[in-house]
Amino acid sequence: MKNISSTKGLVKGKFEVNNLRGLHTAPSTEIVKCASSFKSQIHLIYQKQAVDAKSLFGILMLTAEHGAHIGIEALGEDAEEAVQSIINLANHQFLHEPSETLSCASGKS
Repeated sequence: MKNISSTKGLVKGKFEVNNLRGLHTAPSTEIVKCASSFKSQIHLIYQKQAVDAKSLFGILMLTAEHGAHIGIEALGEDAEEAVQSIINLANHQFLHEPSETLSCASGKS
């Protein structure tokens, strides 16, 4: 299932928060680590509030609970890879594993 679309360089995606405690500190930290490995500007959108995906405080301000649908928007040279990496991270309940499919390090240059 592909949850990514692109319009005029802006790449959009979405994920559902599947872990029971929502986007608390641990999963939010993993999102920040992942997003920070990319050059693109990346935002998470929830309930009409957009925050920088590279900001732990911003993500925590979303107070997204289990079952929340989070939008992702990225703009930049590695935007599609960034969006896909965050979706993969969410699909694995924000557990960072050293496998290639979950690696956010590939966004670094």
